Amino acid sequence: MGPTTNMAVLPIILAPFLAAGLAPFIHRFLGQWAGWVLAIVPAVSFLLLWQMLGPVAAGGAIKVAFEWGPTHGLALSFLIDGLSLTFALTITGIGAFILIFSGAYLGGHAHQGRFFAFIMLFMGAMLGLVLADSGVVLYVFWELTTLASFLLIGFDHHREAARRAAFQAFVVTGIGGLALLAAAILLQRLTGAWEMSAINASTVNLVAHPAYVVVLVLVLLAAFTKSAQVPFHFWLPNAMEAPTPVSAFLHSATMVQGGVYLLLRLHPALGGSAMWTGVLVVFGGATLLWGAIGALRQTDMKQMLAQTTIASLGLLVLLIGIGTEAAITAAIIYFLAHALYKAGLFLIVGIIDHETGTRELTGLGGLRDHMAMTFVAAVLAGASMFGLPPLLGYFAKDEMYVALLSGDAMATAVIAALVIGNGMLGAVALAVGLRPFMGSHVATPREPHRAPVALIAGPLVFALMGIIAGFAMNWLAAAVLGPAASAAAGALVEPHLSVGLNPAGPVFWLSLATWALGGLLFWRLDSVRTALSSAKWPSADAAFDVIIFGMIRFSAGVTRLLHHGRLERYLVVVFAMLAIALIVPLWSLGGLPQWPRWPRLMFYEWGALAVAAAGVLAVVLARSRLSAIIALGIQGFAVAIIFLLFGAPDLSFTQFMVEVLSVVILALVMTRLRLDTEDPREFEDLARDGTLALLCGLGVTAFLFAVLEAAFDPRLSEFFNANSAPIAHGRNVVNVIIVDFRGLDTLGEISVVLTAGIAILSLVRAARGKAS
Repeated sequence: MGPTTNMAVLPIILAPFLAAGLAPFIHRFLGQWAGWVLAIVPAVSFLLLWQMLGPVAAGGAIKVAFEWGPTHGLALSFLIDGLSLTFALTITGIGAFILIFSGAYLGGHAHQGRFFAFIMLFMGAMLGLVLADSGVVLYVFWELTTLASFLLIGFDHHREAARRAAFQAFVVTGIGGLALLAAAILLQRLTGAWEMSAINASTVNLVAHPAYVVVLVLVLLAAFTKSAQVPFHFWLPNAMEAPTPVSAFLHSATMVQGGVYLLLRLHPALGGSAMWTGVLVVFGGATLLWGAIGALRQTDMKQMLAQTTIASLGLLVLLIGIGTEAAITAAIIYFLAHALYKAGLFLIVGIIDHETGTRELTGLGGLRDHMAMTFVAAVLAGASMFGLPPLLGYFAKDEMYVALLSGDAMATAVIAALVIGNGMLGAVALAVGLRPFMGSHVATPREPHRAPVALIAGPLVFALMGIIAGFAMNWLAAAVLGPAASAAAGALVEPHLSVGLNPAGPVFWLSLATWALGGLLFWRLDSVRTALSSAKWPSADAAFDVIIFGMIRFSAGVTRLLHHGRLERYLVVVFAMLAIALIVPLWSLGGLPQWPRWPRLMFYEWGALAVAAAGVLAVVLARSRLSAIIALGIQGFAVAIIFLLFGAPDLSFTQFMVEVLSVVILALVMTRLRLDTEDPREFEDLARDGTLALLCGLGVTAFLFAVLEAAFDPRLSEFFNANSAPIAHGRNVVNVIIVDFRGLDTLGEISVVLTAGIAILSLVRAARGKAS
């Protein structure tokens, strides 16, 4: 089944941006109920996307493209296949409940309307990212997610920690954005296509191409910064400075999954090489273990979940690096399971914090009697994260172990890392999902009470979806997992998943080892945390501060060196570079021209040249400012006469006008100074400036002579002569060139002159104000 066109893609992408513009006004009239109204936008988008499951599962894809820059093959192109549809459904489905939750969680906040606008912008950017087919369009939405996350992370901008976290996320992910743009351009040069679907289907073997390493490094840099892989992981825990609904959305279905999506999308074109597998497995495994260890060290439940997100992202990258059909399927199902339970757990932590005034794990206990529905949602979400059947998280864990049963040394090492990492994540799941609710009641800053419907609706739905998906695994595999895995693998994938536990199989024993390790770590959690906290760990976060501080110091030093405020030095540097640029290439490349023959000129032509030379000499010998201005005008008028004598009256007239205006303006400006004042100069300055002037003059002269020695190419002249009248309706070719063919250049020059005039006027007025 070939690709089809469905114009519903456009409103799905555009609706969040329109809602972002209207959100402050909706909030002004509806207050916290604005969350329910705005949730209609992602809910409708979810339903529209849901209707596409059937056609996509049948082997089709939906494409929409609008010409943008046809000369360069650029189009605003979007693609809905199994992979993009899975991500888009997750974004819109979770996003709807995030909006409802935000209405109650931030109720009464002075800037809640602004928050709704930012989060709708964030949602639209992520939808555009996962639905984009063109690499350029992907880059645009990629950077929009960076901008939106900056606004959301720094939402509480009155706090320094929030501002720093927003800046840090912006810098790190912004670096990856530039790498993505470079990768998109390079891929287009190699394959001739901007669309990722065309790149994946290209006959060019990118893996065997000499530029493969460069492309791979750029793509991995983009993915690793966005999805917080070691050593770029440090920005993600700091992003917890954002309000909890943002954290839930950011960590489950949106920005941090952008890098994972990019790797899955480009896997058919770039995957399969030893470098791809080695780098992703090593860095993914390191990120998994680092994040899991970091989670065990925390007592702030929000930070614990943030660290587990780092670990989960590393796990996804590791599975993509393995690259087999089973590994890709495991990555897809783990993405879905993680999105559901992580969004639920973040919102549960938000509920606990909202209702009790704290989210410190060590300061909570016995909440099950006060927050029964929250307890149910927490248990179900934690059980899915722990990997218990028949929840969706179990199938994700089961499938990743199936993917690594090859028996070779690398698979064995990876399985060991997975068991350890999943065991530590399981301990965190039990800690967050059980400990705040079990045991005796602990006094909290606020007396706990039942959460309102707007807060509890999302966690309950996400938890129930984890159970329903487990029982509907056959349908989920056929409608969602298979098409998504097929798109990522570049070949037809038919997942075969079952609930059955086979004690005779190795997967059962690996799962049992994972559960046992998770239970043991949970039992001894306080001791483990104490041991891990006492150890000294390298801090990439501190390294970021050192690098930024060093860059600031370096830039300040460069500024002091280059921007010292001495106009004389600026001019010396400019003219020295001009002389070098003119003379060195001609000298080193053997391009110095022959000395031309003396021209045969009429006596009045020699006279004009003599006046010009006299004007230059008068400028050099002038002792006062007034005489220098007049001498400069003489030289300019002589040049205008030369233009007139040699057949360029229009240029001559222009030169006359310029000289008149220049002299008048200079004289007017100089009225603010003493025109009869002499400017004595040291001999060293005269020698330096005179040498530079001679070198620049010789360079320009030699360059012009070299140009005149070359054969004349009449193509440009013929073009202007042939097209000036028909196209621009003008017979004066020079005027037509200035006004029409290079009209934007002329406009720029006018703007520069106007800006300079305004600056001069401001300086004159400022001096007049000081004088008065």
